[in-house]
Amino acid sequence: SSCKLFYPNDPLKIVKARGQYMYDENGRQYLDCINNVAHVGHCHPDVVKAAHEQNQLLNTNSRYLHDNLTDYAERLSEKLPEKLCTFYFLNSGSEANDLALRMARQFTKHEDVIVLDHAYHGHLTSLIDISPYKFRNLEGQKEWVHVAPAPDTYRGLYREDHEDPVTAYATEVKNIIEQAHKKGRKIAAFFAESLPSVGGQIIPPGGYFQQVAEHVHKAGGVFVADEIQVGFGRVGKHFWAFQLQGEEFIPDIVTMGKPIGNGHPIACVATTKEIAEAFAATGVEYFNTFGGNPVSCAIGLAVLDVIEKEQLQIHATEVGNFLMKLLTEQKIKHPIIGDVRLKEEYILLSTDGPGRNVLKFKPPMCFTMEDAKLVVDTIDKLLTDMEKEHTNQEKTSTGSI
Repeated sequence: SSCKLFYPNDPLKIVKARGQYMYDENGRQYLDCINNVAHVGHCHPDVVKAAHEQNQLLNTNSRYLHDNLTDYAERLSEKLPEKLCTFYFLNSGSEANDLALRMARQFTKHEDVIVLDHAYHGHLTSLIDISPYKFRNLEGQKEWVHVAPAPDTYRGLYREDHEDPVTAYATEVKNIIEQAHKKGRKIAAFFAESLPSVGGQIIPPGGYFQQVAEHVHKAGGVFVADEIQVGFGRVGKHFWAFQLQGEEFIPDIVTMGKPIGNGHPIACVATTKEIAEAFAATGVEYFNTFGGNPVSCAIGLAVLDVIEKEQLQIHATEVGNFLMKLLTEQKIKHPIIGDVRLKEEYILLSTDGPGRNVLKFKPPMCFTMEDAKLVVDTIDKLLTDMEKEHTNQEKTSTGSI
């Protein structure tokens, strides 16, 4: 009972998927607006082919030399700032964030972690401890965990009308560090999703990460950018969401998962040579049986090839801008906000945020302008129906005809 399905009252049985579409056992087609895991599209033929061909040759643990491993690390390094030049391959985003936490603590010799409110970083015990979204419903906040307000300029503590919300939010982190120091505690890392997801699809204001990194570095900590939900060109303008903060901002550690393997279990931690060497200095080797295996790396290479060949980063910009234009029109047209259910319209969409009132769009990158229009037209129809129903209820309650 602790394992939930989408639409639990009337769950879907999905038997096939291709591109941005999923199909149930009766052959009904659903437009998938949820699965950012199938980054370049469900069952993309190039990714399937790469997996099949490598599976026929070799799939073993990563104790052996293999070209796929070094080729993949080289390709990823081309997408990242030069100083992020050391790579660790794993099987899931949770594994990646757990390793990043271990690295930060080993490098800094500190224990404490600062996270953003409502954050979620994975399902391992170490990550539940730094995920307010989870620990508030479980054993509560550990003394080594510090929670900073999410840099939400729409509904957060400091909003768009504030004279300097960037500095105000960063100062909250600075204050947390000072309070921790007064208690004799030391900061190992500041963990943040580059675009907080569960927290409500928040876009941190430009310059926020730079100011936070300055405070964290001064305290002897490192900055960890969690790109597990939003990396690999999804933000359109850049390959990584942390790059929205500006070219001069470079995290100390970047974690990757979900879209990296298009549904295959692969993840990665990228970091600096200095942090990697400090991690190795323990004398305790890091080994992951399946992380970096030949098949996973072949799939990872294929995903990068498809992103480039099909120009999916440019595509994300174009379709995203079009979708934003349509949604802005809806914002003007509909003054109400309500519970929107799209499953009956054969569109799969989810909600997020502390109030579960934020529609979450993370479809496969092959999502088209036609798909965007279909979604917005459907939302328009549902909101219009809701407004009519609300108006009729008001008339009935006041005795109007």
